Amino acid sequence: MTISVENPIFVEKVSAFQKKSEDKTGELKLDGGVLIPNMATKDDEAFLAPDMNAFGRQFRDYDAESERQKSVQEFYRLQHINQTVDFVTKMRAEYGKLDKKVMSIWECCELLNEVVDESDPDLDEPQIQHLLQSAEAIRKDYPNEDWLHLTALIHDLGKVITLPQFGGLPQWAVVGDTFPVGCAFDESNVHHMYFMKNQDFHNKAYNTKNGIYSQGCGLNNVMMSWGHDDYMYLVAKENGSTLPSAGQFIIRYHSFYPLHTAGEYTHLMNEEDTENLKWLHVFNKYELYSKSKVHIDVEKVKPYYMSLIKKYFPENLRW
Repeated sequence: MTISVENPIFVEKVSAFQKKSEDKTGELKLDGGVLIPNMATKDDEAFLAPDMNAFGRQFRDYDAESERQKSVQEFYRLQHINQTVDFVTKMRAEYGKLDKKVMSIWECCELLNEVVDESDPDLDEPQIQHLLQSAEAIRKDYPNEDWLHLTALIHDLGKVITLPQFGGLPQWAVVGDTFPVGCAFDESNVHHMYFMKNQDFHNKAYNTKNGIYSQGCGLNNVMMSWGHDDYMYLVAKENGSTLPSAGQFIIRYHSFYPLHTAGEYTHLMNEEDTENLKWLHVFNKYELYSKSKVHIDVEKVKPYYMSLIKKYFPENLRW
């Protein structure tokens, strides 16, 4: 069964935290020219992005001095050195077997409580809280898009591959911003200087703008740095999830900040990518800015999300 998603309804008003631009028609656009879909709630009830994260600093501030920032920087040093075409090819082959475990989506949600993302300067809470904070914020503003609520709940489940029973991969191979391999590392990537020690950086086959790809080839044909995004996408796809294309796109590319925030690598996109990116821009506001110390009552919301899991996934999945 395939679930179709209607095109978003576009409006002229955008949230205060987003920069606006105006074209000749007078319509307001987000950076990159993407119009934000309409929300179902009244303006005074809609989710408002905070100015500061839970630590009292700006979101995604990779320059602030703190012990956590130092560990984040070391994380990106290791990630940028080790994420190569050869490494990604090996990981996709190994984890594409889906032979690590058989379990339900909710069982995986509970497993994620054991994971703390060392690459994230904005969050030190259990991952299940981040998932529910994102999902509940979207549910409030987009009550009719149940696939988007579920996408928010499961988007980070792939982080379980850092646990021993899933191979115990180092965090640099699991979390952090993602980027294409097999072409030049764009300077919009955070801590770009560390790529200079990546073996692909000096490979003439890989260090041009297109590299091994062709313009407009589509992101589905591009190898991304290996991590939880691509793993969860493989799990959803190979287990026959009926999430719409936009939902699977969000899962696969939600950490691709050089694309959805910096607007780079668009030369590799095709028309379907362009449409799905609109929904990723919507999702990103909630995924990034809903991180807080205010916890969601898991047992209270669990029945709703269990119904969505049943709608879009089989009872048990191969992981």
